[in-house]
Parts: sequence; C-alpha cells; structure tokens
Amino acid sequence: MQFDDDANLDTSEVKDVRSSRVPGGRATIGGGIAGLIALILGLLFGVGPDQLGLSSGNPEPAATSSSAGEVQQACKTGRDANTREDCRLVAVVNSTQDFWKDEFTRRGGRYSPASTVFFTGRVNTACGAATSAVGPFYCPADRQVYLDLGFFDELRTKFGASGGPFAQAYVVAHEYGHHVQNLTGTLQKAQDGQQGANSNAVKVELQADCYAGVWAHNATRTPDESTGRPLITSLTDQDIRDGLDAAAAVGDDRIQEKFQGRVTPESWTHGSARQRQQWFYQGYRTGDMAQCNTFR
Repeated sequence: MQFDDDANLDTSEVKDVRSSRVPGGRATIGGGIAGLIALILGLLFGVGPDQLGLSSGNPEPAATSSSAGEVQQACKTGRDANTREDCRLVAVVNSTQDFWKDEFTRRGGRYSPASTVFFTGRVNTACGAATSAVGPFYCPADRQVYLDLGFFDELRTKFGASGGPFAQAYVVAHEYGHHVQNLTGTLQKAQDGQQGANSNAVKVELQADCYAGVWAHNATRTPDESTGRPLITSLTDQDIRDGLDAAAAVGDDRIQEKFQGRVTPESWTHGSARQRQQWFYQGYRTGDMAQCNTFR
C-alpha cells in the first residue's frame, strides 16, 4: 500500500491522546486474564463498551486531544504516511472518509465525518470507559473510532495474522463501516442482545467487513481533496491477502478454538473466519455497498 507523497494529510480527523492522562472514572475491563476473556467473548472489532455491557454506569467525558499529540506535528504529507505507522493510519482515515463522503453524495445523502482517537492503555468515551483489552471499537454515542496502536502487534502475536500495513487499514475501514451503519440506522439492529451464527450481531459485523472491502475496491480511485488525485496510489494482491488474513484471524471460530479449545457457534458475535473473509471479498470484488446486505 502506497500513498501519494505530495498529498496533504488532514490530521483534524484524528485525535492523538496517547500522551494524555485519562480524566476521572475507571476502566471497566482489566488487562491480563480479563483482557483475554474480553477477546474470547468476541469484543474485538466491536462497537462501543455500552453495547457490550462494559460501561461504567455513568457517562464518561469523551477523550479530548492532547496539545502534544504526535500526529498533528509529524503527519503532514503522504510521504510521512509511507514512513510512519501512525501517519499511515491518519492517511487511511482520510481515504476512508473521502470515499464515504463521495458515496453518500452519489446516493443523494450526506456523510457526517467521524474522528479516530489514538489512545494508550485506557480511554473514556461517551459509551463508557474502556481499556485496550476491548480492541478497536466504534462508539455510536460520540461517533468516534478508538484505537490503541499496540493492538496491531497483538493481531500478529496473539491471533496469528500475517500483519502488514493493509491489515491495519482493514481494521480502520471495518470500524468506519460501523459508522456508516450508524448513519444509515443499521447499527441499531445489533442492540437486541442476541448472539449466535445467525444473529443480528454477526450480520452487523459481517456487513462492516463488506463495507471495508467496498472502500478497498475504490481506494485507488477516490480523489484526495488536496491534490485531486487518489491519496492511495496502489494496493497490491499481497495487500488484499493481508486484509483477508486479518479478517480470518479474528473470526469467532478461530478465537474460540485458540483460547477455549472448542467452537461454540451459539455464542458467536462476529462470524466465522470464512464468513469474514467472504464478506470482505464481496465488498472488494463488487465495490458496491448495495451488495453488502448481510440481512437477506
């Protein structure tokens, strides 16, 4: 995955609170064994802690930007995205939102942007307090995506994904898929509390995978506002394989087999490895969000 060296990155779409202390409250998911249990339960790549029964009970103030946020200082152009991980993620956020803005406009709608928050350890959100153990998540209440960048190391070391820049991009695009679902009213279908292979929770997650694929299909065609050229200049077959591998690594069946030694489809919340790959590739192959109806 390569970015246009001359493109300007829009760091206003990312809040970097990695050097900030979290004000007040306490995280409701601990690290270590509790974090492992959280991952086994399928919280990875999920929506906000409130929908997972993990909020602290009282609304916590949303995280705010640190004046010392690194990305605002270091991530200026596509050249920076080609050399730094955090800048690369800024560029992926920019590209993803550029695409959905154009797509909503093309369909006669209006896209409302969502910020991504980079944090370390724990963070307070409008959905409640959370720690890194939750994995990347989207909070519908404040319309923000939350990422602890250390997760990407765990994606390789704990879950066996091959890694690579596009595996990270897939994670970001999946979370923005949840934002699209929130804007279109689909996300609410996951709030019925049901689990299982045919549950709405699984269908919502698979659709977010499909939306990530739709973005990937269009990423090298979506013009950047600063140059009029695509911010992402190339995606290789290896990039897509890395994305498919990441999708499989966090399938419910893979996680259950690895951490509890058996597969229990009745408790699935995100779908199997095969399903996640299939729906990501469905979006990538067609490039059409209308082909992402996982509820049929």
